[in-house]
Amino acid sequence: MRLLLAESDQATAQALIKTLKQGGITVDHAHNGHEAIDMLRHYDYDLALTELTLEDLEGYEVIRRVRKTQIQTPIIVLSAMTRPQAKIKALHAGADDYITKPFDTDELLARLQAVLRRSRGFSTTVMTVGPLSLDLNAKSASVNGNPVQLTGKEYAILELLVLRRGNVLTKDAFLNHLYGGIDEPEMKIIDVFICKLRRKLQQFGAGQMIGTVWGRGYVLREDTKPLPVIPATEQTQQPIEVL
Repeated sequence: MRLLLAESDQATAQALIKTLKQGGITVDHAHNGHEAIDMLRHYDYDLALTELTLEDLEGYEVIRRVRKTQIQTPIIVLSAMTRPQAKIKALHAGADDYITKPFDTDELLARLQAVLRRSRGFSTTVMTVGPLSLDLNAKSASVNGNPVQLTGKEYAILELLVLRRGNVLTKDAFLNHLYGGIDEPEMKIIDVFICKLRRKLQQFGAGQMIGTVWGRGYVLREDTKPLPVIPATEQTQQPIEVL
C-alpha cells in the first residue's frame, strides 16, 4: 500500500510515518495542502491521510480541490478536532473516513485497510481474485487454499496487482510501490521479481494470472487459462502475452 500523508508539523509527521511503515505501508510526505494536491494529481496513491490544520490550506479545502479534479483516491482525515461538525464537514467535502487523535495504532491501520478494501471492491481482509487469495492482515497468499511462500517484496508486488486487478501497471509503479523513490534499484529488478512470483504461483497452476503487456507493464487476470498463441504477423495488434 502506498499512502500520501499531508501533515505540516514535522514531529507529528515523522511519528506517523514511523507508525505507518511499521504497518508495512510506503509513505510519501506532503508538508502543506498545495503540495498534497500537486502530488495527488501527479502520482497514483492507494490512500491519502490528511490533517485539517495545514500551514497553507485547511484540510477541507484540500479535499474539495482534489475531488473537483475527479481524483478518486480515498482520503482519510486524521485530526485532533473532535466536534461532530468537523467530521460532517470533512465527509461532505469528500473524505472517506475521519479518525480523531489520539488514536490506537491497530485501529488506524485497520481502518486504513478497510477504506482501501472498499475502494477496490473487496468487503473483507481476504481479497480473492479467481483462485488467488491475499490476506491483508497476515500478509500471506494462497492459491485454491494452498499457501504460497513469498518474500516481502514478492508479496508487495502481488498485493498491488490484486488491488489494481485488470489494470496494466508499469515498472515505475512497482518501483514506487516497493521503494517510494528511495534507493531505487534498476528497473529490470521488477522483471526478476515477476519471474520469481510467477514460478511460485505456477506450482499451483496460477502463474499465468500475471500477464505481460509489451512496452507497458504487467496486469493481473482473473482466470488461469492459457492465452491463445498469436501469429507473429498479428502480435502488433494483440500486445498481451503471458510469459
